[in-house]
Amino acid sequence: MNKQINLGVVGCGYWGPNLIRNFRSLPGCNLKMMCDVSAARLNSLKVLYPDVIGELKFDHMVNDVGLDAVVVATSVKFHFPMAKAALLAGKHVMIEKPMASSAAQCEELIEIGRQQGVVLMVGHTFLYSPAVRKIKEIVDRGDLGEIRYICARRLNLGLYQKDINVAWDLAPHDISIILHLLQQLPESVNCCGGAHITPGIEDVTSMSLNFGKDRSAIIHSSWLDPRKVREMTIVGSKRMIVYDDVAPFEKIRIFDARVERPPHYDTFAEFQYAYHYGDIYSPYLKQEEPLKAECLHFVDCIQESKTPLTCGSRGLELVRILEASSASLKLDGGAVTLADSKATPCAETHARHRATHGTAALKLKEKVFNSMPDLLNPGRLFPASAFGLHRISQNRHHIYSESGVKTNTATFESKSLQK
Repeated sequence: MNKQINLGVVGCGYWGPNLIRNFRSLPGCNLKMMCDVSAARLNSLKVLYPDVIGELKFDHMVNDVGLDAVVVATSVKFHFPMAKAALLAGKHVMIEKPMASSAAQCEELIEIGRQQGVVLMVGHTFLYSPAVRKIKEIVDRGDLGEIRYICARRLNLGLYQKDINVAWDLAPHDISIILHLLQQLPESVNCCGGAHITPGIEDVTSMSLNFGKDRSAIIHSSWLDPRKVREMTIVGSKRMIVYDDVAPFEKIRIFDARVERPPHYDTFAEFQYAYHYGDIYSPYLKQEEPLKAECLHFVDCIQESKTPLTCGSRGLELVRILEASSASLKLDGGAVTLADSKATPCAETHARHRATHGTAALKLKEKVFNSMPDLLNPGRLFPASAFGLHRISQNRHHIYSESGVKTNTATFESKSLQK
């Protein structure tokens, strides 16, 4: 019989209560503690869950020896310091998206989790939805043929954030789905947008991911739209899928539609595009709350010493793309290349790893409690050169490689982007 996991949730604002509700309902989990800076929020939740401890100070949660896991659902700027403190204390950690404010922070969390031998998971909730799981099954079977492009729209009136723009807030859902379906990272990112309400914080963005070989994805995100739209179109060489997450029924519609060109022709008159219009059908989807499936997966990974589907490496890949989008916004939509476009395998998190790295883990644990104020300060800044991002500047007549060697057609100059 698996051990019951004692768990705490920090952050009881918008999303935290949903996590509390779901973890509270799992048979293999004991929701022991909920933490927030607002006593009023904790008091209102205590009415619903009187047996759960309400805590105002995060360091008390981290120091609780009876706590096995911590779920971080705070503002993005606190993800890194709180997750780091919990990992160094030997807790399993689940972080809401995006994983952290920079790729450097994500890399540090992954390394600490590996050394501690604990589970590190990121809340890419839509990957646990029945609709996305079904789409993944269809894509992997090859029913769509070769994926040509994906177009996603995630629009709403609000909710405005103060510390991140709309791309960092809404696009992670679509990026995580796209990477999951394609099993490939983009080679470059373009992003343009506008800040119409709060200066410096874009509330409308359009992001383009270039995967090479004529494969791309377009992501439109907005806090400034009159309708709630959650739609993704996946275009393949054989069939196409429209996924509408707000539709009450038939969230997935598969179109037997495609365009074909003749393989051989001798004259222009013989050249005719062929437009195929076939049936439209919608597969059956099991009704299941994605967040509950995600919470259950986190508990299972702890109990079974398994690597999560949305491990730290998946969170790192997504944050690198978001960083590239921010850099592109500063370039008025210019292309920003990703230095490493190969998918990173998730680090294994078996229980035996704890024993292997016991000494190192103990030293790390001592370090966190000796410097707790510093760890809870989110004000660390990292140069963009550490993220593997490069600016592409092009002039009209020449191309230079990174070594400065001139080639025949155009000029590209690689420069590190500093924030």
